[in-house]
Amino acid sequence: MTVTPHPAAPAASPELIAPDTWLIPHLVPAGEGLLLPVNSMVIRGREPVIVDTGAPAHRASWLDKAFSVVEPEDVRWIFLSHDDGDHTGALFDVLERCPQATLVTNWFSVERLALEKPALPLHRMRWIEPGGSFDAGDRVLQLFRPPVFDGPTSRGLFDPKSGAMWIVDSFACLTPGSLDARELPAELLANCMPALNSAVSPWHAWLDPQVYGRHVDAVEGYGARTVASAHGPVLRGETLDDAFDRLRQMAGASIIPTPGQGLLDQMLVAVMGEGVAA
Repeated sequence: MTVTPHPAAPAASPELIAPDTWLIPHLVPAGEGLLLPVNSMVIRGREPVIVDTGAPAHRASWLDKAFSVVEPEDVRWIFLSHDDGDHTGALFDVLERCPQATLVTNWFSVERLALEKPALPLHRMRWIEPGGSFDAGDRVLQLFRPPVFDGPTSRGLFDPKSGAMWIVDSFACLTPGSLDARELPAELLANCMPALNSAVSPWHAWLDPQVYGRHVDAVEGYGARTVASAHGPVLRGETLDDAFDRLRQMAGASIIPTPGQGLLDQMLVAVMGEGVAA
């Protein structure tokens, strides 16, 4: 793999991906003319919902984008899918700017965040586990455990009214720029998505295919028409069907190796010049 300097990531604006449902995207250079999506979401219904709060590196632009879609004082719910930093970057800002909002999370997320964010307001929380739900006025949003995750606190979110699903870190995939999976090269989806799924959840190698298959079936069985994730393009139609099929194939399959020292050496040379990584 050859690493070449990448131009600045293009700006990505909020995008309506389903009724009342906006993707809040950022794109990060990932080499070879590719970009890593770093997404979150806003559901703008009767009781608006912010779904994750972006990465710390994007805090200012995330706030601008999210609050171009919904007024802070209108937000009634903040759904935190899990406690990883790239999902909690603007959490305190959102809590401050959205005084009417309730934070939907779980006990373990709060415990894991305690050393980093000890001032989380317990009186503004709802702790909901997979299989639970909450009423956002004109829709009841359902929580589930996603089929791929890198942390035990991860919870996905499904909106039966719009047919939109937030599947957290599942279905990660680099992109040349588009956030619509139907516009991506088939080869990229076929190779990159399994590799990133494997990197996020290397425990797939020890899964029983039948047991895991039933879990994937259950998530697919929600009937989502639009699936957004934190680090991949938006999936619909055949691209969504193919993505679920790739998940089933992960059970018991060998872990796909991630880049190692060789890539780091190339990156150092690209940034600092020949001889640096020798």
